[in-house]
Amino acid sequence: MKITGERVSSRAGGFNPAWQRHAAAYLLCEPFLGPGRVLDLGCGSGHSFHRLAPRETVGVDIDPQALAGQQRATVTADMRDLPFDDASFSAVVAIHSVEHVPDPEAAVAEAARVLEPDGVAVFVTPNRLTFGRPDEIIDPYHDVELDPDELRRLCKQSFADVEVRGLFGSDRYIELFAEERATLEKLLRSDPLRLRRLVPRTVRRSLYDGLLRHFRAADDPRALAIGVDDFELHDSRLDECLDVYALCRSPLPRG
Repeated sequence: MKITGERVSSRAGGFNPAWQRHAAAYLLCEPFLGPGRVLDLGCGSGHSFHRLAPRETVGVDIDPQALAGQQRATVTADMRDLPFDDASFSAVVAIHSVEHVPDPEAAVAEAARVLEPDGVAVFVTPNRLTFGRPDEIIDPYHDVELDPDELRRLCKQSFADVEVRGLFGSDRYIELFAEERATLEKLLRSDPLRLRRLVPRTVRRSLYDGLLRHFRAADDPRALAIGVDDFELHDSRLDECLDVYALCRSPLPRG
């Protein structure tokens, strides 16, 4: 599978802090899930589904190449149009995936449809306020970006009970994160008229991947030291969090 700035496939195949942040999401979601079958939406290569064991998980991704070789059931499908019966899963996780569709409300509605009435769905997405620029989507792989209030409102369209928490990093992770933000701001200041918006998306993706590979030093000992224990969830200071987690229960009937 092609390694890009967006796909996180393995600790060896990408930037370790990014991989650990994604892996931590599965670990942090696990305590909220019941014992039944879990739907893993937009799962990519399925790098951390084992953290939900011993539950049975089903991986869904629109890219069949990403699903190849996973040691579990997988289905190639659009998360906005799932080939599953109503109320067929006891839990749904969508980790860094709803930002990749232009109409995330459709993906959330489908998750609610396939969720059992007493189940839980967990949506994890980067916090728009801290990820790139609050007023501009910099990542060319993202269709939308959401802040904590926006994710809550989105999920309330399909769930009666929505609890929002935020992911926060350790001091040593934030040191690396702050350096990346400073580099990003320096690059963006070189284009004050935002002419980058006129560049075709496929070109911007190639440039984005190249810049990440250039500026992320894979052999930086600080980066190699980051692990899943460098991340934790809190329910305060949500505007400052790295990622937003929406814990959703009581799916609403469609329509």
